[in-house]
Amino acid sequence: MRTVGTLKSAGVRAGDEVVVPAYGNAEVARAVLELGAVPVFADVDGDSYCLDPAAVADVVTGRTVAVVAINRFGRQADAGWIREVGQRHGLLVLVDDEPGAREDGVEQRRVQASYLDGRLRGVWTPTPAAGHTYEQYVVRVPGNGRPDRDAFARALRAKGVGCKVPVLAPVYRMPGLRRDVFLPQTERAVDETLALPVHPGMTRRELHKLVSACNALGGLLQPAF
Repeated sequence: MRTVGTLKSAGVRAGDEVVVPAYGNAEVARAVLELGAVPVFADVDGDSYCLDPAAVADVVTGRTVAVVAINRFGRQADAGWIREVGQRHGLLVLVDDEPGAREDGVEQRRVQASYLDGRLRGVWTPTPAAGHTYEQYVVRVPGNGRPDRDAFARALRAKGVGCKVPVLAPVYRMPGLRRDVFLPQTERAVDETLALPVHPGMTRRELHKLVSACNALGGLLQPAF
């Protein structure tokens, strides 16, 4: 990631505040700390998992000098609105990809995502967006948050379907980065999200197996009304 070098060359120094995402990888916040600056966590948008421009505006103070937005799971951050907030407050705005972002196989992943979008039931599929590269195909498991999501994941793995929890904790709960904050969209995303496999080598049979396994479980963990 180019974050450290860009912030340093822009003159970010000890005591400055830099707004960073609360959901995702900790590298950005740690990069800010390397400069002696203070990472300030902002909540994310519940559809994109990227920084919410309104949440950014809420945490800006007189010490804020920059905002770092990250494209999450292949979904592009709302750079236009974030830059507008930055211009309003005179802030440097950086938009970067996640570490390890893949440039190959994008069209295959989009085809696979489209297949899953139209067939999965019992989970909330990703919100369609222009330019989405589906670095990860991240769904939400409805129900009682983390217990139901984890039970759903265990059941899928038992059926031979690989899946993983994409973000294990809010960044503000990670060692060395702890803050006394509670950001609701970040907390919900951590508790409900599950990454299902999409990759160029996946066959239609494997996709069908994934759909069948998910749909067999779909509804079992739905909240009762």
